[in-house]
Amino acid sequence: MKLNIRKKIVLPFILCSVLVSCVEKKDLSRPIDPEGPIGPEFVYKSYLYPFDKEVQNAVAEITIQANKEINANNIGLEIPYLKYNKSWLLMLTQDDCVQSTFCRTWAAINGHPVSSSEKYPSPDMRELYYDAPHLQANDLPPSVISASGTLGSSDGNGNEVRFAITTTLLPEAKWMNAAVNVNKDFVENYSRFYRKTGLVWNSVIEMLNYGTGIAFHNVAADNEASTSDILKHYGIAQDSINKRLSGRGCKMLAEPNGLKAYVTAAQQFPDIQTMVAQTGTERLYPFKVTDDLRGVLLHRTINETPSSFKAPIETQLQNDKTEREAIHIGVHNTDNQWVEFLRWVNKTYGKDGDDSVWFPSQEEYYEYNYYRIHGTISVEQVDKNTVKIRVELPSEKYFYYPATTLNVTGIAKEDIATLSSNDAVTGLSYGNYEDGISVNIDCRKYLYEHAKHYVEYYEKDKSNSSRKADARYFVSMLKDSSKKTELLNRIK
Repeated sequence: MKLNIRKKIVLPFILCSVLVSCVEKKDLSRPIDPEGPIGPEFVYKSYLYPFDKEVQNAVAEITIQANKEINANNIGLEIPYLKYNKSWLLMLTQDDCVQSTFCRTWAAINGHPVSSSEKYPSPDMRELYYDAPHLQANDLPPSVISASGTLGSSDGNGNEVRFAITTTLLPEAKWMNAAVNVNKDFVENYSRFYRKTGLVWNSVIEMLNYGTGIAFHNVAADNEASTSDILKHYGIAQDSINKRLSGRGCKMLAEPNGLKAYVTAAQQFPDIQTMVAQTGTERLYPFKVTDDLRGVLLHRTINETPSSFKAPIETQLQNDKTEREAIHIGVHNTDNQWVEFLRWVNKTYGKDGDDSVWFPSQEEYYEYNYYRIHGTISVEQVDKNTVKIRVELPSEKYFYYPATTLNVTGIAKEDIATLSSNDAVTGLSYGNYEDGISVNIDCRKYLYEHAKHYVEYYEKDKSNSSRKADARYFVSMLKDSSKKTELLNRIK
């Protein structure tokens, strides 16, 4: 694209403390209700990125000063079909708001201990699970699988980008408010790790901080064949989500049980902008998308056997990238086989493989494609050695990923003396790509504060390798600055 041409090319909150303690002495040798009160002498501190204050309609400016003369008329600009110039798209939604979403799927991706699906050899012979307060207290099941490496791809410029999933929520269910029993070193029984009815809000909050997306699923309608009843409960559920997640809202539907009344209701509920289902859907070919996909019911395949997805992935990758269909996986409970499948994706197509896959939440993909379709990019001459690129990213309601990849032709990395940005850009990386450079721009308003939180969290327990990896991960997202250097020095 040339100079100044509009681009339409074919994607109480920040720190809330939940004070929990036993109000009476309990006989801890007896089984404890796994959804009962929290254990003694532990205060769980919940942190949530301030999504409700996120920047809207971000305007990024990138100034490139070359070590030779450059002409703005020779600079080409485009937002590629997939972020980081990846060649295929993989997504995963986990239905029914199940507990394994946190302690298995999310934990495996982010290099935290994984709750094994093997039954623990105790009198109860149960699978053991954990929640966010357990992880913070390092009060974990005895059967937990030790943390290993993180799973993801790269941004094309040497930085890790972890896989991100979507979890459905059941915000009208009282069990999402269940207390978590934390009692580190108590081994007389492990009832505090028994499987809960589903995810608790604190675990959802922790996942959101790492890029997990959220979706509506079932609601508490009396008649799930009634569009009006479902529509009413969308509003109730959204209100609950807003309150529990400090202003963050939900804009996605994962259709439950093939019930098309949910889709019909979603089409009448403006907050819902992107949807996924198994039937009556549109197949997504990312390199053929020419619109913003608003209201489009995208296709996914639900199968509880992870190995069943290997062949479809391999088949799609035999095609030219322009003919590749997105692979969207639907699953309910995950187990050790799913953990191994995610590791296989990382080892084969992620950062430890050919680095070809982009694995975001559907929310993030939807926003990225929206920016690609509706965003504008332009370039102007500053002086004979300098050009300024302007990128406008228009937002809609409940947009939380103000970031994009920009391909710039007509200049190589070796030609650049300096590349800088305005203050709206908080994360920035660039490097050579084909006959030019690729620039990754992140405009999240609180990216520095987010990274700083995880550095401070690591400093509370420097022996925790997962915390150190997380601190490095979030700091690596920042653009180069003295503040970034200071944070890096704190986690050496």
